[in-house]
Amino acid sequence: MSDIHELTIAVDLRDEISEAELAELSWHLGIGPRPERLSIVTRFPFVVEDDSGNPVIEDDPHPLLAGRGAASRVGGVLCSALAGRGDLPRKGWSLMARQEIHPDEFDRVGELLCWLAERAHETHLLGDGAVRIGFLRFHEAEVPDLLRVESGQVGWPA
Repeated sequence: MSDIHELTIAVDLRDEISEAELAELSWHLGIGPRPERLSIVTRFPFVVEDDSGNPVIEDDPHPLLAGRGAASRVGGVLCSALAGRGDLPRKGWSLMARQEIHPDEFDRVGELLCWLAERAHETHLLGDGAVRIGFLRFHEAEVPDLLRVESGQVGWPA
């Protein structure tokens, strides 16, 4: 049994993103090198056993939306892209990502999604103040759930 979900993010970002943030975002999307300093998602903890068999927490930074190629469970292709909107009336950046994600990754990916929601163009605002950030679909489901960020929290479907 697999808990894999299809995560689709489609969001337009305002143009007030710093060069350092843009570099880190590009790294998370798999389209740029890892920056020296991480400021969007700063911790990537995981537990390993030391030589004595005791649990130790280590940090292993890795890009969160960098999957490429054929999807193993949801079909289609995994991809991420970021495009400037300099020639359009709404300036800033357009981001699109389609990834496979396991619920164990919801917290870290959620940090990135909350950061994106804070910078999203007003066109992504819903009537109740939440931000429409994309969609999440369990790999066996036919229809995705709307993925929204509200009050700094991602509304992961149950």
